[in-house]
Amino acid sequence: FLLIQKYKYLLYDGLLPTCPWLRNTYHMFSFKNYDGLVVRSATKVTADIINATDNLKIIGRAGTGVDNVDVDAATKKGVIVMNTPSGNTISAAELTCIMLMNLSRNVPQATMSMKQGNWDRKKFMGSELFGKVLGIVGLGRIGKEVASRMQSFGMKTIGYDPITPPEVSASWGVEQMSLEKLWPQCDYITVHTPLMPSTVGLLSDETFALCKRGVKVVNCARGGIIDEAALLRALESGQCGGAGLDVFVEEPPKDRSLVNHPNVISCPHLGASTKEAQARCGEDIALQIVDMVKGKNLIGAVNAQVLASTFSQESHQLIKLGEAVGAVLQSCSASPKAPWSHVQITTQGEVIGYVAKALWLPLVVYM
Repeated sequence: FLLIQKYKYLLYDGLLPTCPWLRNTYHMFSFKNYDGLVVRSATKVTADIINATDNLKIIGRAGTGVDNVDVDAATKKGVIVMNTPSGNTISAAELTCIMLMNLSRNVPQATMSMKQGNWDRKKFMGSELFGKVLGIVGLGRIGKEVASRMQSFGMKTIGYDPITPPEVSASWGVEQMSLEKLWPQCDYITVHTPLMPSTVGLLSDETFALCKRGVKVVNCARGGIIDEAALLRALESGQCGGAGLDVFVEEPPKDRSLVNHPNVISCPHLGASTKEAQARCGEDIALQIVDMVKGKNLIGAVNAQVLASTFSQESHQLIKLGEAVGAVLQSCSASPKAPWSHVQITTQGEVIGYVAKALWLPLVVYM
């Protein structure tokens, strides 16, 4: 465990044999007095685990996705859930680019054929990436890095994101448009969205029908964004020419239909599995927790409503003001010509500390 002043934090890491797993009731109750829990993607933090604790204040996810944490249960118990949104950005973007390149040149299939003693040059005829259209659904950190790398291959990059302003993505060379306009133009599609009700089955039978015949798709984000049954049907019919999958709805997948398909390249969820990303995420979550405990900063909190609940009803207008200011500054920071380098909050009156805190907390969450 990690001790920070008077606080106790327990680390669970499936990558390290010295770290325990949350496997049974004994382990669930062995840390009931800890103030914090830090996990990676393999550890499931369920409602039962959260409710079994007495002092839990924060759950730190060393990585981006928090679908392995019951955020609703944490929120109800007043526990902050924090992630490290930028720690695995480069690694995930690089794997996505590798998938795109392998789909265009059939490298994994050709490698397996060579290992079987074959020399099938004609069988693995590929295509150039140069001049092809890449559709990027989700233009956050990873989507941006994928765009810049694939542009170096001469690909035209178009995209969709409900949050990133079109003028900002245009500065990266990505033209934004609606999904209805995007699907028919793409030779390749890669998804970089969180898994939520609005993104489950984003690529479905209906979506594939709108795409070019032979479109190739990549999912290094979260299993379920691409409807796996629909993808298999599209592959069998030729509507989809190939898929690169690093994630699945069920991991490991019991149904091997997609994994065994000749036009599918698959990995066992390796997006963040680099030495650099793991070290970066671990360091980031540790520093974020230390900053929070010392009252310096709050970065990566994904359930801001927990913070709002700690204030009285009278302060909600101030919280909304902080959220609005934070949202504006977040939008400004995404621009390559960000006009600010620091934020100063000036307050006046008898409740200066109270007002400043009510403004500061939601502001830093949104930033």
